[in-house]
Amino acid sequence: MSEKIRRRRTVARHGQLRSPGPISQLLKIIGVALAVVLVSGVSVSAFVVSDLYGTATADAVELEGQKPVPPDIGEYEGGFDMLLVGTDSCEDAYAYLFGDRCSGDDAEGNLNDVNILLHVSEEPRRITAVSFPRDLMLPIPECTREDGSTTPAMSKQPLNSAYMEGGLNCVAKTIAEETGQDIEFAASVTFGGVIEISNAIGGVDVCLATPIKDRYTGLDMAAGTHTVMGLEALQFLRTRHGVGDGSDLGRIGNQQQYMSSLSRKLISGEVLGNVPTMLRLANTALSNLQPSQSLTNPTTIVQVALAVKDVPFEDIVFLQYPTYEDPYDANKVVADAESAQIMWDAINANQQLHITHENTENDGVVVQEPVAPAPADGETATEEAPAPTDTAVALPDSIKGNSAAQQTCSNGNVR
Repeated sequence: MSEKIRRRRTVARHGQLRSPGPISQLLKIIGVALAVVLVSGVSVSAFVVSDLYGTATADAVELEGQKPVPPDIGEYEGGFDMLLVGTDSCEDAYAYLFGDRCSGDDAEGNLNDVNILLHVSEEPRRITAVSFPRDLMLPIPECTREDGSTTPAMSKQPLNSAYMEGGLNCVAKTIAEETGQDIEFAASVTFGGVIEISNAIGGVDVCLATPIKDRYTGLDMAAGTHTVMGLEALQFLRTRHGVGDGSDLGRIGNQQQYMSSLSRKLISGEVLGNVPTMLRLANTALSNLQPSQSLTNPTTIVQVALAVKDVPFEDIVFLQYPTYEDPYDANKVVADAESAQIMWDAINANQQLHITHENTENDGVVVQEPVAPAPADGETATEEAPAPTDTAVALPDSIKGNSAAQQTCSNGNVR
């Protein structure tokens, strides 16, 4: 099959650019919220069974090469993978918040600016969420669009152009070929629900090691702990110039802090124990969802929920796909294939992951070391947190991330 390189005008969003780009990066949180809604427990599953089948099947997408979903997801050898994609669609109710992205020269097409591959292992169940930079340069394969037409293969394009080329199926096919992972389930979401999601759960606690003052997003927050919701949550997830080195990679780290905090809150009694809150959250997520056909069977969704509802925080890990600067374009990145292979080998072998990367002033977050409680009378002081187990795999230091058990804080730069 012949291949061609197509030149397309896309916004370079990795480097320290003039503007922060569309706030659709914050869609990552919708994807994570959706994932947790789908896997958080029996009470949510009951709602999904009664409502999802009727609301999420009309525009379901067929994934190329999709094998039939088995009656029991336990039959997936090695676990299963779910792709969550956030697109920067300009919905009427929210377009005014996005400026030129929805009204100016950039108001064209929909890009997949958020791409998260969730791997759920076999027993013992672990969840690993790998975030792919939107400016990752890689081959885009030939894809079948929803109307049955096909797109030409391209040897090197930004990942965030795949959705505009061929929809959700093309994003899944591109990431599957990049990683070698079988993607059994996929869903795309728009940014429209982020305000409602943060409001529905009463906000999310975030930590700032230093202040953030970002004139591009309007975010102005002092150091310390804040509960963000509504528009402020949107601004927090959008900020790029306000954290780390001002790059999109720093923003991913900052957003992963939000995701970790959201995960802890969602699966706590505060949310799971509140049925009305969970119903509102599920309804908000579902109204913004376009699933793969494999993700429309309510029985399958219940099985996913039951499979991962008891995964401990330390085994819910958020990682950034390892990359380095594209030698041909400083505003783009290319895959660090060697480090990525080590990561996927460990994930597929269901081994615990030990993140060795030590955050610097260029990263979007800093790790907050846990404070040990004061010893009671007659007890000795508690030592440092336990080291990784002997069977844990030490990931290359080029792979950034954290577990949901870790507390990270935004590394504001007051630019």
